Amino acid sequence: MKTLALALLAPLIVAGASAPAHSQGTDAAPGARLFQQRCGTCHQLATTRNGVGPHLQGVVGRPAGSVEGFKYSPALKASGVTWTPETLETFLANPGTMVRGTRMTQRFNNADERRAIIEFLGSR
Repeated sequence: MKTLALALLAPLIVAGASAPAHSQGTDAAPGARLFQQRCGTCHQLATTRNGVGPHLQGVVGRPAGSVEGFKYSPALKASGVTWTPETLETFLANPGTMVRGTRMTQRFNNADERRAIIEFLGSR
């Protein structure tokens, strides 16, 4: 009986071994984990509910300071920034340097972590 089971499972095992190591779901895993750890206290992604910070659904491509119902700093509202991977990279590295007067104080010093979070946000 074990031989029959192995014979039936062999094609599935071989197919699984030839599948790509990273599927779309696992590629975002580091970014999702980092987002939850570093951003999830203030920002929502699963819902459009604002918290301490604005929700970040659809943030890539959106003008800064434009989420309805969130009270942004005057500096961020007037910044003229549109969130792209490049502007998010600069902002997350040092928000106060990019937009002097922003209320965002969290800095992300690790470039790999910034990129993972930005990639994750871009997939939402």
